[in-house]
Amino acid sequence: MAGDAVSVAPDLYKVLFENDRVRVLDVRYGPGVKSDMHSHPDTVVVALTLLKAKFTSADGQTVDIELQAGEAGFVEAQDHMVENTGTSEIRGILVQLK
Repeated sequence: MAGDAVSVAPDLYKVLFENDRVRVLDVRYGPGVKSDMHSHPDTVVVALTLLKAKFTSADGQTVDIELQAGEAGFVEAQDHMVENTGTSEIRGILVQLK
């Protein structure tokens, strides 16, 4: 399993709140920025800006994602790399379930 997102990419992921049930992260990726492989538990994602990104899983499969500002979604626990494929900064909130 890859390392925790905050440990692997502290310049991209900041802890806003944490207790024994959830951890809330602020996420910011500049245009063209790509993370190293990292992991997330089950997570609720809330896009604060247009989110256009390519997610590459540990087995090399890729998925292009687009969420409009204000949209939310659920992502099952996984290891992945993320690349901002848009032309502006991606901002989001991740609510990681424990």
